[in-house]
Amino acid sequence: MIRIQRLLGLILTISTVLFSKDLIAQDKVFQAGASITDITPHLGHPIVGNYNSPPATYIHDPLSVRTLVLDDGAKELVFVIVDNVHINREVFDAAKAMLDRDLNIPTKDVMMASTHTHSGISLNGEGLKSISPEVGVALDEYQTFVVKRMVDGVKIARENKTLAKIAFGSVDVLEHVFNRRWIMKDSVMSPLGQLEIAKMNPGHSNALLRPAGPVDPEVSFIAVESKDGTPIALLANYSLHYVGGVPRGHISADYFAAFGNRMGELLETGSDLPAFIGIMTNGTSGDVNNNDYSKPRPKESLPPYAKMHYVANDIAEKVYQEYKQLDFQSEVKLGSALSEMTLNVRRATPEILTNVATVRDYEGSKPLFHSLEKTYSRRVFNMESAYPDSVNIVLQSFAINDIGIASLPFEVFTQIGLDIKAKSPFKNTFTIELANGSYGYLPTPEQHKLGGYETWLTTNKVQKDASVLITKQLIKHFQQLK
Repeated sequence: MIRIQRLLGLILTISTVLFSKDLIAQDKVFQAGASITDITPHLGHPIVGNYNSPPATYIHDPLSVRTLVLDDGAKELVFVIVDNVHINREVFDAAKAMLDRDLNIPTKDVMMASTHTHSGISLNGEGLKSISPEVGVALDEYQTFVVKRMVDGVKIARENKTLAKIAFGSVDVLEHVFNRRWIMKDSVMSPLGQLEIAKMNPGHSNALLRPAGPVDPEVSFIAVESKDGTPIALLANYSLHYVGGVPRGHISADYFAAFGNRMGELLETGSDLPAFIGIMTNGTSGDVNNNDYSKPRPKESLPPYAKMHYVANDIAEKVYQEYKQLDFQSEVKLGSALSEMTLNVRRATPEILTNVATVRDYEGSKPLFHSLEKTYSRRVFNMESAYPDSVNIVLQSFAINDIGIASLPFEVFTQIGLDIKAKSPFKNTFTIELANGSYGYLPTPEQHKLGGYETWLTTNKVQKDASVLITKQLIKHFQQLK
């Protein structure tokens, strides 16, 4: 009798363990949801992204927040991608604080970034700031609106979560990316009064020797479908600054949104809700654009928006061909890492201070050094008087199975992204720039020696070896997550 009781007890114990494991397995199913929320501003505000800031007079296509939420049953990862040229950390931090408070989503699990469209209005606090009771920090009207819409986007994406599967794809699209920095045959003068050999957007001429750096043609993408095969979202990454071709005063989300919209058409997702969300994130494109200066200048200019849509459609169609061959997985493991790094702020050398002081006091009709010298003279003096001696930046990394995603708050030179890929322990890796803040351009130390717009003081704000320190820390993230 005792033996029978022991046998029954053993069977009950085994059954309980197996049942518990089944429950755990059921709890850890993979789900995903996505959303899009509109953040198009009112007309009349200055459009930022270029040296002039004309008032917005026309809305060509809406600006949006595109959100993707992934959930492996134990952890959520959230992508929030905003149509704007760049966004101050305080705006992202306000949205993250609300998500933590209201939805219990930890900051390290939320990656926020701007696309870098040059056809939107500022999110850096150009208007009158006030403290919103809901947001809790001093932001201007448009900042407050966008923060709330970012939070709304996460809430909606969460509501849209369903059983899902995921895949990674990659395709090289070389024809749209060109290094915009060129080594010149003869030295050129900067607005800071210094000779240098690299020039951004030098035009089509015989004065060019060679591009100053590489490009990265890879379009990396994460595709998410429901369990029954309905497309939910596609998050892509391409190291192309932006395309442009936008008339003066027009608001537009540039090729980033055009790509996402075209992906929806190719996947024949229709108009059923929840809608498919196509997302293009900006890779390491601080020294790359869509202009090929190795060829003669085109004889005829393209109509507005034509080049933008050509680029978006071409990339989307190449991604679509790769999409059809993907192997989707429903077993997903997610991970995240976040750290802060303190970087020293660059200060003007005695030579630069002397030069910009000379420019400030100069009354001649022709520039002493460069057509932008007055602008940079003001910027240098403003930075010297008002900018802190150091900045704290956020570095963040995500892991999705064998995919590693790095992010950093700069306009990042392509070589840095290539270095991160080469050193990553993950099978597939890409980097999202202008994430969790914006602190100007990030050249490599080698590119600093060449000069050029992206290296000029105030355009670049942090110590010259910052890229080395940042790359090292992001690889540490990956090693922790692997």
